[in-house]
Amino acid sequence: MATAFDAHAAQRGDWLDFPDVRLVRTLAGAVIQLADLGSLSSFKLPYPAEAQRALDRTVLACLLRGVEEIPKSLPELLFWCHSRPLEDWPLDLPPDAFGPDDYLVDPEARVPTQLCHEWWIRGKDAGAAQFDREVIHTAMRLCRKASSPESYVAFRRLLVERPVLTGVERFETETDLSLAPVQELLDQCYAPVPASYEFQGGYVTCGRCLTLLTPLADGAWWCERDRCRRRGAPPHGRTLTGADVPGLLQLVRPLRQFVTGPGRAEVELEARLRTLGLEVQLWPGFDAYDLRVTFPDEHIWAIDVKDWKHPGLLGRSAKPVRPEPPYDEACWVVPREQAEAHRDYLGTYRRNRPASAAGLPLLTDDRLVALATARTRGADGPHLTDSAPTNGSPSA
Repeated sequence: MATAFDAHAAQRGDWLDFPDVRLVRTLAGAVIQLADLGSLSSFKLPYPAEAQRALDRTVLACLLRGVEEIPKSLPELLFWCHSRPLEDWPLDLPPDAFGPDDYLVDPEARVPTQLCHEWWIRGKDAGAAQFDREVIHTAMRLCRKASSPESYVAFRRLLVERPVLTGVERFETETDLSLAPVQELLDQCYAPVPASYEFQGGYVTCGRCLTLLTPLADGAWWCERDRCRRRGAPPHGRTLTGADVPGLLQLVRPLRQFVTGPGRAEVELEARLRTLGLEVQLWPGFDAYDLRVTFPDEHIWAIDVKDWKHPGLLGRSAKPVRPEPPYDEACWVVPREQAEAHRDYLGTYRRNRPASAAGLPLLTDDRLVALATARTRGADGPHLTDSAPTNGSPSA
């Protein structure tokens, strides 16, 4: 539970003035580290150093606040992670930091949540968390060296549209000339599929996200994308059995989380804008931003899509959209389902946005499409500006 907080700190929006923000980062890192070692439901002593540090700091935080119920072991701490939303932990956190559905471990699948990954990757001590950015920057460098922006777009589309590859499909990528500049990267991007995804000798992908589904004990299936789960039970995509199974590969988790996931939202928005008859370019200027939208009167929008669960972290990362390729207006866009899942998502983003990005509005995808539609119908120049915080409704 968030305790009373310093008014000056709240006014400045400096989360680091709250002592337990760093603890949440430590907890997220511990959960990720344990998950990388195997199942979160079973592990052996000695505990990894990060996990032991998370347990010790949580116990200390509870003692300092006079809390009687304290996790006495790592299994008890992990029980808290999947049974208690972070807003119910006895920690000193910003009042808008977490909501009732914000867990570090998914209660059903017992795997780290998207929220957990976001906190981990934003931690200052999470060197491995920079992997996704290193891959993307390396791809940019290789494609620039080859003077081939189309190869960069092909690489990004591969990560977005083909997060799972059979052995045959992996061979096909090796002979794809458009991917020639980035071939050395692909072995770092894809890894063998763990047994936890297997069900009766086969594997099933999500029909929405294209990533692998996890079979649950009750016979249901679980998709790792929060936004997908909010749409209901995941539709089945490909069923991979028999000859498809040997050599089956999937993108490593950081790329699925921070490239494939947002990328799905990007290509969905691209398709919606194209249906309006607009010219849309994905990842222009070697990914200077996500979408460059050109209207019939040559007015240009620059759009970055951010499929983040936590609006405070998103706000703290806000920075102006790069000026090239040139445009007339710019904004960030979040999927409506993501905004609706957190109380006052847009307002929380704005309160945590630094002064250097004060002019960067955040809109839902529905709001952006509505503005684009109005503009194509001759409305008097709808502009990309912050709107009232209606928590992700279509007018936001």
